[in-house]
Amino acid sequence: MAERRMPMRRGMAVTKGNIKKGTFKRLIKYLFKNYWKSLMLVILCLIISACAGTVASTFLQTLIDDVITPGISEGFNSVKNEMYNIIIKMIVIYSLGIVSSIIYTQTMATVTQGTLYNFRKDMFHKMESLPLKYFDTHAHGEIMSTYTNDTDALRQFIGQSLPNLISSLMSITVIFIMMLSFSLWLTLIVIASIVVDLIIVKKIGGNSSKYMVKQQKSLANEEGFVEEMIKGQKVVKVFCHEEEAKKQFDKLNEQLCHDSQTANKYGNILMPVLGNIGNITYVLLAFIGVLLAYYEVKNISFRGLATLTPGIIVSFLTMARQFSQTIGQISQQTSMIAMGLAGSSRIFDLLDQEEEDDNGYVILVNAKKDANGNLVETDERTGLWAWKHYHKADDTTTFKELKGEIVLENVDFGYIDGELVLHDISIHAKPGQKIALVGATGAGKTTITNLINRFYDIQDGKIRYDGINVNKIKKKHLRRSFGMVLQDTNLFTGTVMDNIRYGRLNASDEECIEAAKLANADDFINRLPHGYQTMLNNNGSNLSQGQRQLLSIARAAVADAPAMILDEATSSIDTRSEKLVQDGMEKLMKGRTVFVIAHRLSTIHNSDIILVMDKGRIIERGNHEELMDKKGVYYRLYTGKFELE
Repeated sequence: MAERRMPMRRGMAVTKGNIKKGTFKRLIKYLFKNYWKSLMLVILCLIISACAGTVASTFLQTLIDDVITPGISEGFNSVKNEMYNIIIKMIVIYSLGIVSSIIYTQTMATVTQGTLYNFRKDMFHKMESLPLKYFDTHAHGEIMSTYTNDTDALRQFIGQSLPNLISSLMSITVIFIMMLSFSLWLTLIVIASIVVDLIIVKKIGGNSSKYMVKQQKSLANEEGFVEEMIKGQKVVKVFCHEEEAKKQFDKLNEQLCHDSQTANKYGNILMPVLGNIGNITYVLLAFIGVLLAYYEVKNISFRGLATLTPGIIVSFLTMARQFSQTIGQISQQTSMIAMGLAGSSRIFDLLDQEEEDDNGYVILVNAKKDANGNLVETDERTGLWAWKHYHKADDTTTFKELKGEIVLENVDFGYIDGELVLHDISIHAKPGQKIALVGATGAGKTTITNLINRFYDIQDGKIRYDGINVNKIKKKHLRRSFGMVLQDTNLFTGTVMDNIRYGRLNASDEECIEAAKLANADDFINRLPHGYQTMLNNNGSNLSQGQRQLLSIARAAVADAPAMILDEATSSIDTRSEKLVQDGMEKLMKGRTVFVIAHRLSTIHNSDIILVMDKGRIIERGNHEELMDKKGVYYRLYTGKFELE
């Protein structure tokens, strides 16, 4: 569009990237909302798997004390039945553990991908319901980062970190209970080791998590910048901005590198530190355990000390090692958990955005006249449109023919509170009139059309459409009444026919072709390799700017809306093609109320009303002849004695 809208604020979206309070709880609720049965199965399987993984230590104690030690002194024949029973029990339990692991990993794969599917669906549906203001104030690359980086971090959290966390916590619980049953005093040594571990995890793991979150934010900033550079590469090269772009990218890349290095530095040092503390604890337990066992053999008893057999000592040492490793696994997951929760926080931030407010109740319908000449609703496209107005007070419905009368009364508006860009705007567009808006960039021309469409709501004044306050008209139906052709064309991946049909999805091929002929696009389309079935991608990069604009005009033509907004619609078309396009546009505008924004004044001299704008105010109004007679700003613009900035 030709003029400034609400200023972009780089980094605005990612400043909300910190983990919000309650994110974990909300994520768990979201998971259970759709997959509570699967998650209950996963939890059950994790319990079985955790028990199976830790029960080996108990079997080890039994094997040493009840099989190996008696077998050495009495012979293995005396204990072979006991040995067979232990082996069978171990096989059964380990088999259950294997089956449980297979079930929960397969189930979590379904839960993970299904949750991501639901999140992406919810995000996109939410995005489609957000007001234009959101996209004007958030870098597109940062929004894309929510769909890519944040959802990927969430995938790792749900698919790996969360199951590992639950499994580890269950294993710790089971191991701790078993250790406590074997020896209270050795368990106290393990608890002292845990306290040291927790202090280290809080210090080092906390820093790792903090920088992992910063890494996600830096990555979003970099991707937003790269997206802008790819989109504006032609401008970069035209103005020889390559070196400056490199410097800006290097700055963002250095920040990302710094945050990533710092996060991984803390993350990588954590496991070795905890591992060595576990080794020290292991040696200490072995020494004290053997010492206590020695005194037991010497019949020296200590009050409160349970009997320690060789089997108990070996089993306890195995559990202590497993306990230490499990603590290490949990600490290793802290950074991934932080990234997953940070990603979840940004996803929820998008889902929590305030949707476009729409309290309208008047809708636009196809209509026809009955035998008495009264308007009635119909499913057919009759070319006659009516506003369907339900009156709650007396439970009646009335129909009012859409004529295209649009009135703005003393409208004030600002994109930012306290900073008005439009001042006391009053316009009366009668049905079928062509209203032209002229003025320098930033004068407020496009803003007026944005307000008519209710992309933004006014601060003061009134806007009426056929006598109905636009606030009472549902936005979807209000916008359906306008066909729009913008200066910046947007073509979508698909065929030429698909892009024309975008104006009205139920339009037939014949109607699309007629619309293309009306816009004088049929000739160049037929010269394309596959005609109307030629594939377009990357915003129609295989077409010229003028050809893309012609398709945009054809799209508006097939929509066959009762009113039109043309925002610099012919600015990208060469002079040779302009006559053909203008002929098509005149056919398109015939019988419709049209708002035209143009810098090329030759295209609007036949307008019914020309409004000259400056700094958000209308400074002149009238038709071409009246304004030329005034010899004011329009006269100087038209005669070239004054140029638009």
